[in-house]
Amino acid sequence: MTTFTDWDILRNLLLAARWTLLLSLTAFLGGTLVTLPLLLLRLTRRRWPLRIIRGYVELFQGTPLLMQLFLAFFGVALFGIDVSPWTAASLALTLYTSAFLLDIWYGSINALPKGQWEASRCLGLSFGQTLFRVIAPQAVRIGIAPTVGFAVQVIKGTALASIIGFVELTKAGTILNNVTYQPFKVFGLVALGYFLLCYPLSRYSQYLEKKFNAAHHH
Repeated sequence: MTTFTDWDILRNLLLAARWTLLLSLTAFLGGTLVTLPLLLLRLTRRRWPLRIIRGYVELFQGTPLLMQLFLAFFGVALFGIDVSPWTAASLALTLYTSAFLLDIWYGSINALPKGQWEASRCLGLSFGQTLFRVIAPQAVRIGIAPTVGFAVQVIKGTALASIIGFVELTKAGTILNNVTYQPFKVFGLVALGYFLLCYPLSRYSQYLEKKFNAAHHH
């Protein structure tokens, strides 16, 4: 039997943390790509798209992420399609992320005074021009703090991907613990890993919020 040194444990966890980061980035980028067209549809305020989008948001916000991961992994397999844990985790987390980003960004746009749309229309700007030149730059400032804050939830959410066999930080910790029988050390390091990934983002989110609120009140 090979003995694991502290360095081996640390190295394995660092390699797994790389996957945690990659999965988080994929979920966030994928989520953004899914969110943008849905956001545009929601802003047009047409009735049918609105109902579908509302159902979509409620489905992914109202069900446990764990269940979504299970469905993405085992549900797709029912149709005879073989998906890797990476694909299933990316898909589930992308849809989960987009449902929350949609609310955050739509809320940011809604927080702006309604008069800006009318004023832009009076100036002869189209819906698209108003959105991209007038509304979006301001909405980004409101939305950036909660978006960064939500990124922390996404990173924590990746831990659940260990359930479907995706080897990220949590799964690596479990595997290492089964080999080393040093749960305190292994999971202590796992917790530290998540802290190092999430804490800077949490602080940055708070900083942005303060900065925006200060600018808002001037």
